[in-house]
Amino acid sequence: MKFVMVPGGWQGGWVFDSVAAELHRDGHHVEAVTLSGLELDSPVDVDRPPNLDTHIDQVAEVIDRSDETPLALCGHSYGGMVIAGVADRLSDRLDQLVFIDAYVPDDGDSCWALTSDSFRELFIAGARADGRWVAVPDGLDPRARPHPMASFIQSIRLEGNSSRTLGRTFISGGAWEGSPFVHLTERLRNDSGWRVHEIPVGHNIARRDPHSLAAVLGALPPDSA
Repeated sequence: MKFVMVPGGWQGGWVFDSVAAELHRDGHHVEAVTLSGLELDSPVDVDRPPNLDTHIDQVAEVIDRSDETPLALCGHSYGGMVIAGVADRLSDRLDQLVFIDAYVPDDGDSCWALTSDSFRELFIAGARADGRWVAVPDGLDPRARPHPMASFIQSIRLEGNSSRTLGRTFISGGAWEGSPFVHLTERLRNDSGWRVHEIPVGHNIARRDPHSLAAVLGALPPDSA
């Protein structure tokens, strides 16, 4: 199986390095995306930050040029917004959608609307310098970069024209303090259209328990049937 992996806020594709290494050893292919504006080395146009549409377009291009099957699209945290938008456009190219302690939006939702008050306060405080970029919170990897505020507040447009039923998996990090995903996890547990797994190590599952995350991903069925 090929996995395309989309990180959450402030982070790059590097956050999945350990997970990718384990999946590679088991014969899978992995492409971890660093979203526009969060690159380690590329110059950033600070006056024109990317938004959610920019990130959806970017990952859709990755899927569009991939000829490998079956294909699983995975997103962590804010990355759930991105993969939902990509799947709405390109469901015929995908077999599995995996939300890793991530937002699962409906049409018109935004990360801002779906998150908790503590994260909204963090976004506001982090963007005080210029209103465009949210500063890296304390405790993240030194490779983390300021995140474009526009991508957090833009509402997603979902047409709902999927031509096939995808396998859908939600991987919970557990009931960590301030989690916006506790009620979502319980709702999805009762939805027959979802598989729900729990790796109770907190929000940054890829960093804290890459082995368990790779095990769950590697055990996904090869197609949505």
